[in-house]
Amino acid sequence: MALWKIHGNGRTVEPGAVVRPDERLNWPATIAIGVQHVVAMFGATFLVPILTGFPVPTTLLFSGVGTILFLLITRNKLPSYLGSSFAFIAPVTAATAAHAVGGSDGRGAALAGIVAVGVLLALIGVVVHTAGVKWVDRFLPPVLAGTIVALIGFNLAGAAYGNFAKAPITATFTLAIAILFAVLFRGFLGRISIFLGVIAGYIFAAFRGELDFAAVDKAAWVGLPTFHLPDFGTPGVWSGIAMFLPVVLVLIAENVGHVRGVATMVEDPEINRQTGKALIADGISTTLAGAFGGSGTTTYGENIGVMASTRVYSTAAYWVAGIAAILLSLSPKFGAIVNSVPPGVLGGITTGLYGLIGVIGIKIWVDNRVDFSRPVNQYTAAVALIIAVGGFSIAIQDSGFVLGGIVIATVAAIVIYHGGNAIARLRRSGADDPRPIEPVGPLGGDPA
Repeated sequence: MALWKIHGNGRTVEPGAVVRPDERLNWPATIAIGVQHVVAMFGATFLVPILTGFPVPTTLLFSGVGTILFLLITRNKLPSYLGSSFAFIAPVTAATAAHAVGGSDGRGAALAGIVAVGVLLALIGVVVHTAGVKWVDRFLPPVLAGTIVALIGFNLAGAAYGNFAKAPITATFTLAIAILFAVLFRGFLGRISIFLGVIAGYIFAAFRGELDFAAVDKAAWVGLPTFHLPDFGTPGVWSGIAMFLPVVLVLIAENVGHVRGVATMVEDPEINRQTGKALIADGISTTLAGAFGGSGTTTYGENIGVMASTRVYSTAAYWVAGIAAILLSLSPKFGAIVNSVPPGVLGGITTGLYGLIGVIGIKIWVDNRVDFSRPVNQYTAAVALIIAVGGFSIAIQDSGFVLGGIVIATVAAIVIYHGGNAIARLRRSGADDPRPIEPVGPLGGDPA
């Protein structure tokens, strides 16, 4: 494993310089930066278990453990924090609802899906590490990657409205504050506007008498998180696992993007060689979390923002962040406080958050200049998004086998894109998707 060298005088970063992954500042400065990473990841990491009904301390524990595993597997060469992935919200919500019968809350079925995603992601990581990442680019071009990310976010519109309708005044206030913080503040505070919106909404809900502290009063200050096991045996679970498989494509895109982003900022293309190991590490972390009751993980863009602002890419800071998350997970009272966030606050924040997930997909199209004058691209996005937003489903009568909107939409997008391209190129109709439009000058231009 790489050892950390002291960067410069250990206290400051010279103008134009960066602290590389195998370097660090002195320990007080490194710990301070590690705490910044905890704050950056916290807003998103605690929100996922709240929305899915998973225990917050358990999610925090496996978030910290997953981060440390990631650093070990990548041999301290790739800085990253593994936090809860928003991509799991839709399939987890659907799985728990479908299997919440009798005395079961459906959590075991959702955990089975998370484990399946983790195992598949780790296997893909092995292939990428062996064969390279170019085949991923061919299978998952920008129009497909953007569509799959967008449909996962927009599929959750109904869930956001369900919470919003329970306390519309609180929900509206929470959403308004989150938007205000996003446009009012620069830099780090702007990036955690969702977290600040939840805090403001929580205080507003307290004044309106919408908080319930019964569970907080009963919770101990110190204790182990609660653990749950996946359920692979209940009828219908395996058909539910199919809902989770599109998440693998999202996690691949996020991990590949993270590695490329760090390599660009550090100006070290050798970091791209860690792509396969990053996928393996995230896969193992997600599998471990799902096996014991935590949310699936992914590399966090929020923490890239911290690295960009501090110019410190030291993996030592992520060791601090991972250990801090584990320590936070050992307080059940802390988890109970987080779980006391009322529906109105959740409804307001998810109205924006789920939409932002969809917009991230659209941003992938824009950044890669996807040509939507091409019929293959048009129908790939159009059909998949309508299926996802409309909540289409396919059920085989008397079998318990059901495919939800995310699965159907993802399959439709893949079939339309690759099948449509094959036919269009065979017929030379011009309907296929060529390489992205090349920019001409500062404002872009027409395709060649």
